[in-house]
Amino acid sequence: MLGCGNKAQKYIRVQPLPRSDDFDSREGHVRYVRRSPRFVAGSTNHLYVGASTMIPSLTRRELLTASTLGLASIAGCTETSNLGGSDGSDESDPTPLPPESADESRSLRAEAGSYEPAGHPLDTWLYGGQVPGPEIRVDENTRLRVDVTNDLPDGAETTIHWHGVPVRNPADGVPGLTQDPIAAGESFSYVFDTTPPGTYFYHSHVGLQLERQLLGPLVVEEESPHVDYDRDVVVFLNDYLSTPPKPESEWRSESDGGSGGGMGGGGMGGGGMGGGGMGSTGGSGMMASWRPPYAGHLVNGRASDSPTEFAVSEGERIRFRFINASGATTYRVGVGGHAMEVSHADGRPVDPVDADSFVFGAGERYDALVTADRPGTWEIRAVPIDGDEAPARAVLRYEGAESQSVRAPTFDGRRLEYGDLRARESLDAFGGTPDRRFDLTLSAGSEPGAWLIDGQRFPDADPLGISEGDHVRVRLTNRSAMLHPMHLHGHFFRVGDALKDTVVVPAHMGSVTLDFVADNPGDWLFHCHNAYHLEGGMARVFEYR
Repeated sequence: MLGCGNKAQKYIRVQPLPRSDDFDSREGHVRYVRRSPRFVAGSTNHLYVGASTMIPSLTRRELLTASTLGLASIAGCTETSNLGGSDGSDESDPTPLPPESADESRSLRAEAGSYEPAGHPLDTWLYGGQVPGPEIRVDENTRLRVDVTNDLPDGAETTIHWHGVPVRNPADGVPGLTQDPIAAGESFSYVFDTTPPGTYFYHSHVGLQLERQLLGPLVVEEESPHVDYDRDVVVFLNDYLSTPPKPESEWRSESDGGSGGGMGGGGMGGGGMGGGGMGSTGGSGMMASWRPPYAGHLVNGRASDSPTEFAVSEGERIRFRFINASGATTYRVGVGGHAMEVSHADGRPVDPVDADSFVFGAGERYDALVTADRPGTWEIRAVPIDGDEAPARAVLRYEGAESQSVRAPTFDGRRLEYGDLRARESLDAFGGTPDRRFDLTLSAGSEPGAWLIDGQRFPDADPLGISEGDHVRVRLTNRSAMLHPMHLHGHFFRVGDALKDTVVVPAHMGSVTLDFVADNPGDWLFHCHNAYHLEGGMARVFEYR
């Protein structure tokens, strides 16, 4: 018999029943079930506060039984949560914004469909029948409502996370933590204020659905940009699979016998931007075998043999909004024949800095200005530094260009470093002695596909307690052979002299220190934005107390 003990445990891992659909649910689809979810998705098509069944703590044997029998056998364990006080309330929980308060609205539909990245159709899941999903573009200081309908097949659940936007907790889109997942056939309205402006994106936060192409760009335009330009365009980068995604444990065992990802690995080394240095950018050998079998890389949904083209006129000044929406790829990006002037990091303004290339991990964004002063046909190239697939590419074509030959970047010039970035806004709130300190290690687990923070695998991991108003300092040390792009929901943090929401922690004892102010109450996920590392457990929750 399943019991209702151990009230201190806040999340459990529930494996769904296998599904026999064309998309193969072996991607894991592990649900992180909060003991008392506060916000549920229902047919009323808006956020609302609801009661829900309490899921008890389970032993491993009981979990396996629950996976086989479903959750109905434990539904009798209903009780109120004790997380927020004796009366079951949590005074720090923010309330959702009412849908009727929105200034503007958009609609997204998650559905099965197909797209043609390289001349032949691939079946997958997508938003609005396209890859990437429809661009959402709004002005800053807009209250936005996005109505999301789940038309995915075979009972699949879903959510949307607004990556980088410090929304209120109920709109953050993490299943089991900030909301119940959106059930098949149901709708859910996310309501949030588009502040601050910047380059963001949206994606599913359920299982490996991001790898199925459930993602798209989100642009919040500034009222008064600190740089001048004629127009802006989105450069949306991501990797893609020709087959349904599988958990890391499966493709690792198929490719290399399940060898571990600890300190013994080779390949890329400290290939990230953390710590001020880049390290090696090699991507072959053992490290490539720790990546999914990607078919290639996309720019705005187009593969390199049929690339996206950007038409420009001589003298134009273009703001390129580069978004790394990949599942597991770090790119080095350059524009042939042109220098870039980086103006924003993760949407936040920085003093303009010249660079010939930059490296960014999954979840990071850079805005870069390019002056069209060298007529011809040039290549925008994104090289996967942690894989051996062909680069992603787009074409920058001047009006009237006669030559059809496309000239690529050489990558022999100045490469952007984190230390080059200087925020345009005050960092005073992030200075001084922190109120809370966390010294966390990132590592591979003993099982293939297991990834840990301080030796614990989410969801079986202790929350990190903080209080509203705290100055929080987090030191991350990477004891694995793979870099980790670490992303914090609901907040920006200081790295060096810049504000970001995602930072790459280099491999092989690379270290990064970040500071943030606890100014957005709720329970916030902090995790590696490699989709497989997150699914493997490299996550924690910052819990306001």
